[in-house]
Amino acid sequence: MNFVSTRNSAPAASLSAAIAAGLAPDGGLYVPAKLPAGRDLQPGDSLAATTTTLLAPFFEGDALAPELAAICAEALDFPVPLKPLATPGDHVLELFHGPTAAFKDVGARFLAASLARIRHGEDRPLTILVATSGDTGAAVAAAFHGQPGLRVVVLYPDGRVSPRQAHQLGCFGGNVSALRVAGSFDDCQALVKRALGDAQLQAQVPLSSANSISLGRLLPQMSYYAHAALAHRAATGRELDFVVPTGNLGNALAAILARAQGVPLGRIVLATNANRVLPEYFAGDAWLPRASVATLANAMDVGAPSNFERLRWLYAGDDAALRTAFTAVSVDDATIRATIRARWERHGEVFCPHTATAVHVLDTLRAEGIDGDWAVAATAHPAKFESVVEPLVGHAVEVPPALAELLARPAHAEPVPPEYDVLRAHLLG
Repeated sequence: MNFVSTRNSAPAASLSAAIAAGLAPDGGLYVPAKLPAGRDLQPGDSLAATTTTLLAPFFEGDALAPELAAICAEALDFPVPLKPLATPGDHVLELFHGPTAAFKDVGARFLAASLARIRHGEDRPLTILVATSGDTGAAVAAAFHGQPGLRVVVLYPDGRVSPRQAHQLGCFGGNVSALRVAGSFDDCQALVKRALGDAQLQAQVPLSSANSISLGRLLPQMSYYAHAALAHRAATGRELDFVVPTGNLGNALAAILARAQGVPLGRIVLATNANRVLPEYFAGDAWLPRASVATLANAMDVGAPSNFERLRWLYAGDDAALRTAFTAVSVDDATIRATIRARWERHGEVFCPHTATAVHVLDTLRAEGIDGDWAVAATAHPAKFESVVEPLVGHAVEVPPALAELLARPAHAEPVPPEYDVLRAHLLG
């Protein structure tokens, strides 16, 4: 299978080339030249087994194809359990059992395992650039830390991530460096995109991306939706509907693409924080990216979601069809707080702010009378947001062992202004 740019002015690339490049030469995002036909997929014994089956058509004909099963086994060696919530018919898909306690571990570890094979034997190291609004950077740093021939540079908005997220970002050292940018996530993302499109820089310092614009992260993220939905259908005979908290649209797009592959997913509703670009678009307004605003659900603080290009590509640019297919709901900080407090007091459930955003949307749908079996994608462990969660639930949230180990390390991040020349000099240096 070949992959093309969403902007249609770059040559087609193999899967390996698309993963290694990150961004297409014309500034677009790589997508399959043609989606594989929908298939009758069966539940797998493990997440790795499900992923191998689901991604096989995308790897067909590529040099990585013989390595697919090994990549999946290496990267996806932790559980993603679907658990019932206290409210009838509702579930939570826990995606935070990887090494950095966030769903980003799935895509980051898969990408690292793929790039380690693609780059094997290369003379010059590849630098992975990643802009993060919270969890992506730590997942990428953990996945690539100590990998020979690979270097990671993480950019994050100073003061706009939780203290534990910031500590994770700076605690690796070695081939991983962290830059705390005096700006927003959108500033970080713009710097990364400019560097990836800088041909003169790329000639001296080979670069790739590990943001959700990376095909090597997007494709494996389909797997946990497939694994949960296939198991649920096998057990109940019913489709599983999802509420997905989203910022840059990568996680939601993965669910949408999984459904297009024949995964028995029903309705998909998007939950956002106070950054309202997506809800306004799906309500009928023009697509109007803007500067992001800071919220409690900081990993979704995105004002210009990059993966919207891919979503529009999937619907052939038909805005009317796209708006008919999906709903996006915005949730403010006060409601996020109220949801965390209420679910603990009523049901003894504890959620991170991002998961709580989706839980509120599901609660609202139920109050409006919606039927079906629903699941919320739980994107991060609540212990990563102790300064928000613990005052609301009135007790300390137990820290998972893997996260505790990272928090015990010393951490350092270099302060930088949101200026491209500064980033360029850092990469060259």
